Amino acid sequence: MPANTLGATTPKILIVGGGYAGFYTAKKLEKYLGKNEAEVTLVDPLPYMTYQPFLPEVAAGSIEPRHAVVSLRRHLRQTNIITGKVTNVNHATKTATIEVEGLAPYTQQYDQIVVTAGAVSRTFPIPGIADLAIGLKNIEEAVEVRNRILGNFDKAANMPAGAARDRLLTFVVVGGGFAGIEGFAEMRSLASYLLRYYPTLTFDDVKFHLIEAMGRIMPEVSLKTSEWVIANLDRRGAQIHLNTQLVSAEGGKIQLSTGESFESDLIVWTAGVMANPVVRNTDLPLDDRGRVTAHPSLRVINGEEIVEGAWTAGDVSAVPDLSGFGVAGFCVPNAQHAVRQGKLMAKNLIATLRGEGIKDYFHKPLGAVAGLGIGVGVYQWKGLAVKGFPAWIMHRGYHGLAIPMFERKIRVFFGWVWNFLLRRDIVGIEATKAPRLQFETWASRPKA
Repeated sequence: MPANTLGATTPKILIVGGGYAGFYTAKKLEKYLGKNEAEVTLVDPLPYMTYQPFLPEVAAGSIEPRHAVVSLRRHLRQTNIITGKVTNVNHATKTATIEVEGLAPYTQQYDQIVVTAGAVSRTFPIPGIADLAIGLKNIEEAVEVRNRILGNFDKAANMPAGAARDRLLTFVVVGGGFAGIEGFAEMRSLASYLLRYYPTLTFDDVKFHLIEAMGRIMPEVSLKTSEWVIANLDRRGAQIHLNTQLVSAEGGKIQLSTGESFESDLIVWTAGVMANPVVRNTDLPLDDRGRVTAHPSLRVINGEEIVEGAWTAGDVSAVPDLSGFGVAGFCVPNAQHAVRQGKLMAKNLIATLRGEGIKDYFHKPLGAVAGLGIGVGVYQWKGLAVKGFPAWIMHRGYHGLAIPMFERKIRVFFGWVWNFLLRRDIVGIEATKAPRLQFETWASRPKA
């Protein structure tokens, strides 16, 4: 555990979670805090922040996985980074229990706590989902999706036509929100590109199905724009099932509420998120959706009462949306809000330490932009809709500039340039799941 080299009276700030909100809170605290004004500690199970809007492009091989993550230690040089888990928070005593692999759990004191633990995939008790499906919430899942698609193409190319090959070449995405549609479209784009290298496979051999329980997709855009997306994907051989529920995925056999049934070897789940369950192990107030209740100033509240010394932001929190664009009065869980909330929270925290005034969070959305595979995108702001290639350029431009840190922006943009000049890389490395297999198989062992 990091040593405290500051004075005993130096305020201690504990940040739980190193995603957008946590990273930007720590980054701005480093920028604005005076020397020895506070000690900042950030705890996260991973040593990097993931830029989630790039996960669909990572799954499609358009972005190198390492370029879609930001190292916490490299860019938070004045923050104590603990690669571990906060398993319990007792705010009444201002203590947190931290678990680090290889160490016994220990307790850490704090003066101010920042809860930015993010969200996890929200699933339903559908047979087969917990055992077979994969999410699209972190970099590891995106890499696995890409490896599975490439691996399935390699296997199917050597098989005769039939049920076994059909299963390998049938890909399913559950959930028609932004994450689902972007992932679905990028996966279809990758599959179409791969066919040039697999002469034994045809376009009609590859099946893509997206299952959406509601009567439309992408509620962030207009109905007309969403219908354009459906038509575009349909022309590309990707079928969207609206007003359809997944009944079962047991054994890879997909059963839909419409009675349709088929088998698939890859099921990607993007049907919603929920606040990180770690906040249930705290004495902080939660709403009926398990989110930490927040004041517009990003301080934790219990009813109308401010919980002193506690702050929250990002997907784990229920922050009122003063702009009027939110859902049920709260900010939607996306990067636009999390980044800006993290920056404001750092300023409010410092103002509190200095006895100065703090501000409420207010942000009007800048519109919604989605990448739908190479050369295709969609952008919506109020009544303005941009579709096709111009929207794709807007998508790449916005997110290429929005990913934190200048060195990451350079890596992403140059990666796109190299992909354009040298074509998309189609190497999958599935063996990383069992890196010792070959060595272990042929290693000499002592004779009995």
